Amino acid sequence: MSRTLLPPLKPLPMKDRVSMIFVQYGQIDVLDGAFVVIDKTGIRTHIPVGSVACIMLEPGTRVSHAAVHLASTVGTLLVWVGESGVRLYASGQPGGARADRLLYQAKLALDDDLRLKVVRKMYELRFQEPAPARRSVEQLRGIEGARVRETYKLLAKQYGVEWRSRNYDRNKWDAADIPNRCLSAATSCLYGITEAAVLAAGYAPAVGFIHTGKPLSFVYDIADLFKFDTVVPLAFRVAAKSPAHPEREVRLGCRDLFRSSKILAKIIPTIEEVLAAGEISPPEAPPESVPPAIPNPNSIGDAGHRAQ
Repeated sequence: MSRTLLPPLKPLPMKDRVSMIFVQYGQIDVLDGAFVVIDKTGIRTHIPVGSVACIMLEPGTRVSHAAVHLASTVGTLLVWVGESGVRLYASGQPGGARADRLLYQAKLALDDDLRLKVVRKMYELRFQEPAPARRSVEQLRGIEGARVRETYKLLAKQYGVEWRSRNYDRNKWDAADIPNRCLSAATSCLYGITEAAVLAAGYAPAVGFIHTGKPLSFVYDIADLFKFDTVVPLAFRVAAKSPAHPEREVRLGCRDLFRSSKILAKIIPTIEEVLAAGEISPPEAPPESVPPAIPNPNSIGDAGHRAQ
């Protein structure tokens, strides 16, 4: 009888992981049980896939079926992005969308009163003050937008950056000014790790409360709670230097910032705190529902990580 030499793989909790890795111009494969990137000269670079929240795959990257399977097994999100990580083409789903949590999230989003409670909590966390009373979601969105535009102006003034507005054309990326390019690269990094955390927590990225109708609506909702305390000031700081490769400088800065701020340990608790503002409990399974024929083993990962 054959025996496996390695114990079954189990996802690490999101809070214990490295935030992200960018890969460009290489073949990603699994060789001798290891997740590796092979460049055109045949040199292998090992990536500790199970300890990374998400891997950003830039143009020129090819990935094998075995590598995608391994990433899914250990709960690492693969994100196919454009050059410098500023366009999102597709992403994998290593876990996420647990039925109980998906129904809980959907119930909060579909009920107008519950949705308003969640949005008010997001406003409170973002601006460190209670949301104005007797305001609708649409009104709170308008107040938030005005405050965000003013914050951009204040940060630009603080770092000595010439600022016009938050505006750029994805089809003419190089024509955008440096501050906008830095901001786009920075928010792209934040969205990547936030999506990984949303999936790890067992929720659906598309079911948002402030943002709606987009594949990453809930990701944008949660990322906005951290944006102005983390990546936006960093983007203006990099833009003030006018570097030759601003997107690369921003990505390196985000990597170090995510590590020093321990943001991965904060995102999932924040998601739970925001949804708890609805003051309802996750729905119980219907009495006629059938449990799994073969129960999954307990996982050391987060709630949304798949047990093997």
